[in-house]
Amino acid sequence: MDALVRPVVDPTFAAGALAFLLGGVALGTASGLVPGLHANNFALLLAGFAPSVPADPLFVGVAMLGAGVVHSFLDIVPALALGVPDAATAVAALPGHRLVIAGRGREAVRLSAVGSGLAVALAVPLAVPVTWVMVRAYPTLRAHLPLLLGAVVALLVLTESSRRAAVGGAVAFLASAALGLATLDADPAAPLSTGGVLAPLFAGLFGVPVLVDAVGGEGVPPQADPRIAMDARALGTSAGAGSLAGAVVGYVPGVSAAIAAAAAMPAVPRESADRGFVVATSGASTANTIFALFALVALGTPRTGVTVAIDRAGVPFALPILLVAAATAACFGFALVVLLGDPYLRIVGDADYTRLSLGVLGLLALLSYAFAGAFGVGVLLVAGALGLVPPRLGARRVHLMGVLIGPLIVG
Repeated sequence: MDALVRPVVDPTFAAGALAFLLGGVALGTASGLVPGLHANNFALLLAGFAPSVPADPLFVGVAMLGAGVVHSFLDIVPALALGVPDAATAVAALPGHRLVIAGRGREAVRLSAVGSGLAVALAVPLAVPVTWVMVRAYPTLRAHLPLLLGAVVALLVLTESSRRAAVGGAVAFLASAALGLATLDADPAAPLSTGGVLAPLFAGLFGVPVLVDAVGGEGVPPQADPRIAMDARALGTSAGAGSLAGAVVGYVPGVSAAIAAAAAMPAVPRESADRGFVVATSGASTANTIFALFALVALGTPRTGVTVAIDRAGVPFALPILLVAAATAACFGFALVVLLGDPYLRIVGDADYTRLSLGVLGLLALLSYAFAGAFGVGVLLVAGALGLVPPRLGARRVHLMGVLIGPLIVG
């Protein structure tokens, strides 16, 4: 009878995979909590170090995927506390920061955790059928992508609160699209070879204006209880919209989780818009990380920084193992965003907000230089000036996503 018993899991392999996953969780935690650090920049830095790691490439892939998933959970925290997002959380930065200023930051942290957690819960059962559909629909979707994105932009402009705000939104979209066309293809000399202009672009458009307005302000007020004041139906609708949008863009080249979040905005219930933005954006970011893995396996082409890193590192496509790693990392991410989000808000609230704002502005300039050199610092300044415009015209900052959408529409 004993001869028929076989170990299902190799304990040595499992221990090694868990150790690398925990290392990835630690790296994703650190990167997610740094204001303005884009997940793609971080993932490509990991890819640069991967060849020198003396380990099974699958273990390295587990660490990278774990870091990417946990980053997608935690990157909302700087966006909430400081108003400084990375590209994936840009849409939620202002609504989420409004919740913090209203004393509902602890609730916003939990809304984000629920959005990301539901995205993973939806991604696992939907991955196979969505992949089947997207592989077949991809040529049609790609051919009509400019039209679809144009419809999203028009819907966002037309749903503004007033004619003045709609005009302001259109102006913000066109100006940010011009900025994207002028900068996205640039390859500036920079200290880090895995750099790019995304970090200074999004830090400038969405982070700098909040910090500039906060200089001399009272900062983050005391935060109330963490109770979620959003009904289950609206919560589910927002999370589902973000997750499905993140799933679709996981298969389409050039379309990021930030655009997925923007596309999901019209589906967010108006009566809980700020809360819905946080849920949908978090769901889109995390879903994009999961579905991009399936796109890599099904189509053979990487769509995100994490999958580019996995592809460059020669990680074998052991999908069951990578999925278990992603799901386990999501459990860590859910717990960490709640455990670390509240202290992060408290530390920011206790700090001198003028000094803190100036210090974070300096950090953003340093990151911009590291990833894109002096050109990146210039982009940060121009984008920061543009980011000040929409609120002063009564428009939402979501129109600044034109920096990515505009170049895709133009083609």
